[in-house]
Amino acid sequence: MFDVVTIGRVSMDLYAQQVGAEFTDISGFDAMVGGSPSNIAIGTARLGARSAVLTAVGPDEIGKFVLANLERAGVATSHVRTIEGTHTPLAILGVIPPDRFPLTFYRANPADIHLRMSDIDRLPLDETRIVGLSGTALSRGTCKEATLYAGERARAAGATVLLDLDLRPDQWVEREGYGVATRALLTNVDVALGTEEEFHAALARSSRALQGETLDEADHEEVEELLARLRTEHPGIVIVLKRGERGVTIIDEEGRRDVSGFPVEILNTVGAGDSFASGLIHGILQGWPLDRAARFANACGAIVVTRHGCSSAFPTTAEVTEFVEAHGGL
Repeated sequence: MFDVVTIGRVSMDLYAQQVGAEFTDISGFDAMVGGSPSNIAIGTARLGARSAVLTAVGPDEIGKFVLANLERAGVATSHVRTIEGTHTPLAILGVIPPDRFPLTFYRANPADIHLRMSDIDRLPLDETRIVGLSGTALSRGTCKEATLYAGERARAAGATVLLDLDLRPDQWVEREGYGVATRALLTNVDVALGTEEEFHAALARSSRALQGETLDEADHEEVEELLARLRTEHPGIVIVLKRGERGVTIIDEEGRRDVSGFPVEILNTVGAGDSFASGLIHGILQGWPLDRAARFANACGAIVVTRHGCSSAFPTTAEVTEFVEAHGGL
């Protein structure tokens, strides 16, 4: 029924129209769907997949906007709940290239944290090829139990389970909770995707996990040890370590290898990770070797950082193919 189902948060994202302006000088915003799992559903749909998202919205105008725009993007919304007494979240962003993108979340009682295990039971997991999970979905409400349950159910159904570590420190009441919850989920994960900072926060079994802060030299060394331990504890897991403009590192049963990125001029980095994940899923769905899938994913991310916006900027397969051919191929 579906090539990919993603599970987790959704929002309306408002991107400053004035690129380079300080937040106090912004006079207008462009609106689009946001939230990493929903973005990945849009990104994979734009690449030709049959995509669906399990999320929830409030009974408000923002929720209507989200549903309409998901449908316009080709994402199935049959598993999007509207929950009374909740709100559809907002994210508001400034765009100051190359490295300042001030972001404010408005997630007071967001509908998506109220997903339940019964919502997972209604998913056609036996007819789904890839299930995409999110680290932030473990942070609040009954969505944590629903996400852990989704990992179990998807694994039992034979779907490939992909986890985007998706660290948002401000969504966690206790900083160490991110690692505890994520390690419980990793038991049922086939592909784990994240940055060095995210893997460090997920795997370091101590209160000194930095959770999104810049790592020092000792932390970088510890990440390598943590990744080796993860592969020992879960021999079948594929680790995809995102390194920004340096591309990615893949660690699996074939060993460790780097896949180069694409040099581009950065306009906006927000959304690059979700576009990368969409491209990686596309490659997996095609049955490509992981190196080729990662190279395609790198191209997706590179295209998005040159564009304004997030989900509205995700490329089509034809655009990625043209970009890759102009940069040496896969």
